[in-house]
Formats: sequence, structure tokens, C-alpha cells
Amino acid sequence: MTCYVSHTTINCANAYELSEWWKRLLDYTDVPGDPNGPGHDHCMIVDPGTGHRMLFLEVEDPSPTRQIHLDLRPRGGTRDAEIERVRALGAAEVADHRGIYGPGSGWVVFSDPEGNLFCVLRSDAEVEAG
Repeated sequence: MTCYVSHTTINCANAYELSEWWKRLLDYTDVPGDPNGPGHDHCMIVDPGTGHRMLFLEVEDPSPTRQIHLDLRPRGGTRDAEIERVRALGAAEVADHRGIYGPGSGWVVFSDPEGNLFCVLRSDAEVEAG
């Protein structure tokens, strides 16, 4: 037997606000029939295309050190265009590693409004193009 990932859980201070932020970033939606609302201590969102789910769970003292982070690839367009969209949503840039392995390579590390880290990578088309 093997396991599979049911969903990705992010501990946080405000489940609703953070889930709403990530919905805008990823173009996810509320789980059908289970809408999230202000004051909810757990909020689940889902990718309407793949079914991947993310659960935002309020905890009394979210860890200031994060053990995991998400790596994101643009569904269309380019890494650099997605980086600009992410900035416009209010993500804070932590580190820019573009060009680390030569021209066109690399990623940018961001943090969400509660300090959870994530990276924006090149799109699949950019990777395939070299």
C-alpha cells in the first residue's frame, strides 16, 4: 500500500483571510457546498481543474519557522509575468534566484501575508524551451 496527499495544510492566525489571499493567487475556489466565511477557524480551497485542496487551519501560535513551502509554476505565460502578478497581490519578496544556473533559470521566493514561503518557478513551456 502507498499513501497519497489528501490536501496541503497551512497553519495560520486567520484562516479566512489567508485562504482568500491564496484563492486569488492560485485561482482556486471554495469547496462546492462548503463555503468559507469570516471567523471560520478552518477554510478549505480547491483547484477546480486538478482537485488539489489546501486547508488553512487556525492555531494559537503559528510557528515562526516554516518547515515546508509551495513551489508554483504559471499555468500559462511566463515566470516573470507571474512574479509581477504575485507582487501586485501583496506578496513580499524574500529572495530572487533568477539566473542562478544561467540565463532564464531560477525562481523567486516570496512570503504570503502571514510569512509562509513559496517560490515562483518557470512555466512548463519555459522549461521545455531550455
